[in-house]
Amino acid sequence: MVQIDIITVMPELLDGPFAHSILKRAEQKGLAKVRLHQLRDFGSGKHKQVDDYQYGGGAGMVMQCEPLVACIESLQKECNYDAILYMTPDGKRYDQSDANRLSMVGNMIIICGHYKGIDQRVRDHWVTHEYSIGDYVLSGGELAAAVITDSIIRLLPGVLNDETSALTDSFQDNLLAPPVYTRPEEFRGHKVPEILTSGNTKAIELWREEQAYERTKERRPDLLED
Repeated sequence: MVQIDIITVMPELLDGPFAHSILKRAEQKGLAKVRLHQLRDFGSGKHKQVDDYQYGGGAGMVMQCEPLVACIESLQKECNYDAILYMTPDGKRYDQSDANRLSMVGNMIIICGHYKGIDQRVRDHWVTHEYSIGDYVLSGGELAAAVITDSIIRLLPGVLNDETSALTDSFQDNLLAPPVYTRPEEFRGHKVPEILTSGNTKAIELWREEQAYERTKERRPDLLED
């Protein structure tokens, strides 16, 4: 079973995404476990402070070393972790290849950034991977952590009812997924491409490959540059 521990100052933001759908099913099957940890439990003083002003001046608070490392080390006493992820706008742009790799890593901790981010010393000496889910800034790393957790868990063997489904998703093999159709065969004059109802498996696969390439060429030509 893969265990993912998420460190956050707003765990309530993540209650919904992990209580339903594939993530809940994976936990019920004993394939994955997601735990949320309130960083303020490791904060200092009456108000459980976890942030402070940044050295050198400037707007915005910085998440402190002490509570973050205390939380990490507390978790490490209970479990062996193979990776510690930090969600940050200046991290590596997350893509499907990262999801594929992380799905084989094992147990991991995900740190959700807030304010101006976390003290650089935590990034330098504890964090093993830094990821961004896009070129924009969110209020915190919680939604990004949910995205990454979903993308990892759905790839674990046994989570999806049809495990081959994940292999034909967009971005596998650097291609977008081809068009898909379901019943009825005709809807308001719009018909399903005849090739898909032909029963010719080889021809259908070739059509899908061609469609995936053309869609990628049109919408995401950058994926074909490599």
